[in-house]
Amino acid sequence: MQFKDYYKTLGVESDASADAIKRAYRKLARKYHPDVSKEADAENRFKEIGEAYEALKDPEKRAQYDQLRQGGWHQGQEFRPPPEWGAGWQSAGDSQSYSGFSDFFESLFGGLGGSRFSSARRPGSAGLKAKGRDVNASVSIDLQTAYAGGVQRMNLSGSHGSRALNVRIPAGVTEGRQIRLTGQGEPGLGGGPAGDLYLEVHLKPHRWFEVQGQDIHLTLPVAPWEAALGARLNVPTLGGKVEMSIPPGTSSGRRLRLKGRGLPGKTPGDQFVIIRVEVPPVESERARELYEALKKEQAFDPRAGLENL
Repeated sequence: MQFKDYYKTLGVESDASADAIKRAYRKLARKYHPDVSKEADAENRFKEIGEAYEALKDPEKRAQYDQLRQGGWHQGQEFRPPPEWGAGWQSAGDSQSYSGFSDFFESLFGGLGGSRFSSARRPGSAGLKAKGRDVNASVSIDLQTAYAGGVQRMNLSGSHGSRALNVRIPAGVTEGRQIRLTGQGEPGLGGGPAGDLYLEVHLKPHRWFEVQGQDIHLTLPVAPWEAALGARLNVPTLGGKVEMSIPPGTSSGRRLRLKGRGLPGKTPGDQFVIIRVEVPPVESERARELYEALKKEQAFDPRAGLENL
């Protein structure tokens, strides 16, 4: 059989405290648990970690192991129990059997006997009861759902297969926000609670609206006479159409605000309306005459000042 350096297996020094050994074991057990680990040798590593912790967590076992280790044994070295240990060494099954552990462990600790060590112990079950690993994923929702809230159905794939979830989306959720689903992550260890699922929200592009934080931006086409003379127009918002005044003399690019018409929240966002003047085509002689008359009537030069650049 081969000698096993249990301290090296757990990645701790030989003078590590019991708490340090426990922390190291928990960290490695989570990393190599066969149900969650993607490492090729996860199952074997998990067993080795469990065996090492079983040897070092109990003061009596650890003291016996330390006494042996002081003889200069090294990891993987061919090992035979030293004669001076005499009856203190028992072959596997002589008194207390630790099924699932290595021959080295059995030969070292199999003869400790007594009812304090349960034969039902297995690698990895040495008192560990830990929460499962949290999972991160993303969910894409439409802007109307972000505004009003609702239920979004999504498929989640992981090491335990695929599953469908109905995710409740809170009203007013913004791009990049995380939604936490308690207990929807990876299963726990040793009967511990499952981890959580964290969903990062992404908003699907909208045909008309652009989102900036909690604010909504909308480009509104208007006719030249509406921009020149002013008008009251019905403007679409996420909550339905609202009437808005276009001041006389409004130019393309002017930004008007509809307060509180953005995404809801403790402080609701606003909707900003960007004006875009659309020039109708000249499709009749009468239209051409009107444009010519306007040209003569208005002393207007949209490029005034450019000559000084």
